[in-house]
Amino acid sequence: MEKEVKLTIKSWALDDRPREKLIAKGKTALSDAELIAILIGSGNRDESAVALAKRILQSVNGNINELARLSVENLSIFKGIGEAKAIAIITALELGKRRQLETALEKPKITSSTAVFNLMQPVIADLEHEEFWVLFLNNSNKVLSKYQISKGGLTATIVDVRLLFKRALELACVGIIVCHNHPSGKLKPSMADKQVTQKIKEAGVTLDIKLLDHLIITEKAYFSFADEGIL
Repeated sequence: MEKEVKLTIKSWALDDRPREKLIAKGKTALSDAELIAILIGSGNRDESAVALAKRILQSVNGNINELARLSVENLSIFKGIGEAKAIAIITALELGKRRQLETALEKPKITSSTAVFNLMQPVIADLEHEEFWVLFLNNSNKVLSKYQISKGGLTATIVDVRLLFKRALELACVGIIVCHNHPSGKLKPSMADKQVTQKIKEAGVTLDIKLLDHLIITEKAYFSFADEGIL
């Protein structure tokens, strides 16, 4: 039986070595495929690590967020990707997600709908079910806390307005921003979205706690009730 020969990074031409490229030109010079190739180290007898990494990325249309959703089993389908390499990819992407989340938390002052998106996108954008979150703000628009009010199915989640304002009163906040994700990727608010927004707004008026915005968040975009003038 012919012995399988893996195409390791060391066997490539110097210009094709992503490790050396990173050292010589910096990490930003590397493509997504080259970064993944460093993680997996080697390809298989038919393709280099970079070629294998490109094929993996092509399977998710080059979308890193979609890649982060793949399980060990999903990744192990690719020839040359065993459990250890699959775990390495998953671990690296999870660390990147956590770093993004921590960076967002370092700047908790809300000045626009984009700031809300940047804060909450790492938390709920790539989920396969809906979650409804609330940001509680003080009079300087700084986030006192963010809180998951409910967790639902693929297309809906139930919001307990009493629980929301119970938490708001405990924090003595003056404003709130609510947001939820749409796993479908569609940004258009449903009738239920509009109804719960109005319900929260009216309850806030009674308690002198202003609803500042409601965002629908997907992986790459958002819909802001305030920006659209329908709050």
